[in-house]
Amino acid sequence: MAEKQVTVIIPNYNGLAFMGVCMDALANQTFRDFEILVVDNGSTDGSAEWLRQQGIPSIFLPENTGFSGAVNAGIRAAKTPYVLLLNNDTEAAPDFIGELYAAVSRSKRIFAVSSKMIQMYHRELMDDAGDMYSLMGWAYQRGVGRSSRGYNRPMEVFSACAGAAIYRRSVFDEIGLFDEMHFAYLEDIDVCWRAKLYGYHVRYCPKAVVYHVGSGTSGSKYNPFKVRLAARNNVYLNYKNMPLPQLLVNLPMIAAGIAVKYAFFRKIGFGREFLEGVGEGLSTVKRCRKVTPSSRWAANCLAVQWELIAGTWIYVYEFSMRQFKKMCK
Repeated sequence: MAEKQVTVIIPNYNGLAFMGVCMDALANQTFRDFEILVVDNGSTDGSAEWLRQQGIPSIFLPENTGFSGAVNAGIRAAKTPYVLLLNNDTEAAPDFIGELYAAVSRSKRIFAVSSKMIQMYHRELMDDAGDMYSLMGWAYQRGVGRSSRGYNRPMEVFSACAGAAIYRRSVFDEIGLFDEMHFAYLEDIDVCWRAKLYGYHVRYCPKAVVYHVGSGTSGSKYNPFKVRLAARNNVYLNYKNMPLPQLLVNLPMIAAGIAVKYAFFRKIGFGREFLEGVGEGLSTVKRCRKVTPSSRWAANCLAVQWELIAGTWIYVYEFSMRQFKKMCK
């Protein structure tokens, strides 16, 4: 029997309530050249028992290793040319896998392709049209909260959202896997940034549609755990991927971004957790492995810098449009 082309890797931590919808959608895919691999992260809600009963190929980890640890276990086990990472709180449209596969296989220089993620319970609204990064050190979901009737143009994005994206598996051998120091949050930005520094591209495919609950594992958009880890990982992200000259140039904007974020999180009751995360990041950042220079290193860094500038303007535009929409209500 011919080998499959894609392994769909689903990290799961106490996500039993979502698994039925997710698996039913995968069963209805028009593209069939894929296999499923669930990586259970030490769940205690009956997920492991359910997966065994259903006969779904799975890896059962004894404890929660975070998103990075789970997907790395899946990538190491996969034998296919491509791996598709998919959150358990999703419902994929029938052409989802086929469209992602067609997009990523167009060029060997494409590392990852991000899908059109739409809010599960508000299908008129976008959840994510590829992730972006700004000069202020802010990662954000392009299109979040805007009309899902838009964002229909394929384009280069800074990062694929690992909640529903396909990756060329061979590139991981060159640039490394997801950084397990991150545990969770911003690890997808990090791995795509690394790929860009090696000259690879990250694309957005609007025809690959998936509906996403959002925060299905962490339980809320903001919570102490998420705020602390994201703040810490933001420090790692800039240190690892920016050479010193670039870091020094961007430092004033990054510092301003930290100040604005602190003011925001203090206002909603998470100021202490945010500062703890930044402090932990600064105290442990030397443990991170900086990206090893590749050929065309300077040119690739300049290309990334341009993307950071563009990402800043896109953020300002989309933020302004959301505020304008609120004012008009």
